[in-house]
Amino acid sequence: MSQPIPQPYGVPLLGNILDINPNKMWHSLKALAQQHGEIFKISVLGHTVVFVASVELAGEVCDEKRFRKHVGGPIVEVRAAVNDALFTAYHYENIWGVAHRILAPPLQPKAITRLFPGMNDITGELIDQWKSTSLPITPFDGLGRLTCEIIHHTLFGQRLDGLQGPEPPVIQAIKDFMAETVLRPTRPRLMNWWWHGNKHEADVNTMRQYGAAALNWGKDHPQEREEFLTAVIAGKDPETGKGLTDTQGIDNIISKQIAGSTAPCLLTATLVYLLKNPETLAKAREEIDSVIGQGQFEHGHLAKLKYLEGVFRESLRMASPAPAFNVEPLDSDDKSPILLAGGKYQIAYNQPMIVVLSEVNHDPAVFEDPYTFKPERMMGESYAKLPDGAKKWFGSGQRQCLGIHYATQMCMVILVRLLRDLDLEMTDPAYEPDMQGFLNVHPVGFTLQAKPRAMK
Repeated sequence: MSQPIPQPYGVPLLGNILDINPNKMWHSLKALAQQHGEIFKISVLGHTVVFVASVELAGEVCDEKRFRKHVGGPIVEVRAAVNDALFTAYHYENIWGVAHRILAPPLQPKAITRLFPGMNDITGELIDQWKSTSLPITPFDGLGRLTCEIIHHTLFGQRLDGLQGPEPPVIQAIKDFMAETVLRPTRPRLMNWWWHGNKHEADVNTMRQYGAAALNWGKDHPQEREEFLTAVIAGKDPETGKGLTDTQGIDNIISKQIAGSTAPCLLTATLVYLLKNPETLAKAREEIDSVIGQGQFEHGHLAKLKYLEGVFRESLRMASPAPAFNVEPLDSDDKSPILLAGGKYQIAYNQPMIVVLSEVNHDPAVFEDPYTFKPERMMGESYAKLPDGAKKWFGSGQRQCLGIHYATQMCMVILVRLLRDLDLEMTDPAYEPDMQGFLNVHPVGFTLQAKPRAMK
């Protein structure tokens, strides 16, 4: 017989609205998960929300024979900027299949190999900047500029020239917009319109203008634009023969920068963990020096950097920059409850659930010392033995992040260059990661100092 899904006590009419701080949502969910365990629910203004917080249940609700991605809550709010783009399309919108078949090929492993030189060269420009200053560096800001520039150049073909001088407006617009997407569902509509509407509309306009400028540049420069932008502009779906409209093209151009905004979150966290674990940093550097030596850094080296790959994966586990995703049961004529954990729990036939990766990734049933940074557990046989539910950093199934290979290559290139070329020190050696954010989370208040690496 099923047992009730745990729920904190609420207040009349409002339910559990006081249990979730919208400005510190992930801190609130961590506290609830530690109190209630692998699954819990809350009720807010009459709406029930179920949260999954264990590896085993995460693996179960990612079974595509029973569940699918749910587009709801903040992701619906993102549609204000990107409409029915790849990560915001509802399951019944045919555009998802059309866009996926057009845009997936230029993001496959073989296709992105040719993007390595651009990623490497632009990262070198940031390295030179950091070498030239003795002032404390806020890596999240610099890495945000860097990844925005890499995406714009390697996927579209144009330079933004955003590493120096004024920050490209699209970066701040995305930050503010993504925060607002989490906050808007928690407020009355009148408040959103009256107090927050103008700023929200301005951020959307900034992003749309950015996407339109990239699209128009690509149309005017067919020989210079990159393969991805060519697919956006001229690609045809092999099944239907359809292409993307200009509006749909802009949607998916903006989506790439929104998705890319998770990269500086992850990279900043990785630097924190490496600098707080000197032995791990030394091992990563030793591997880089052994594989690359004194020669030129080339794409072929990436596949040989197994320890650094473990560092990358362990950073995703410890500080998943996109800390949750939503799933729902598949449509069915059967309206009986859905059973979970072999009947231990049950949910309504149409109940969405939120997989809280920030807690799934620290499940003590799977990860020994779950809050300790151990790249070794993300390597070789140890990694292969992990349950599927422990590897959902990029989402799940057919709706997982389309740019998974691109993002991995970009982050690995940046990590190699930072560790190979620079000596880094935390400005405050006592700093502890303070993970904050909305749809993206990153360590706040973290600064470092950099200087050219003293080679042995």
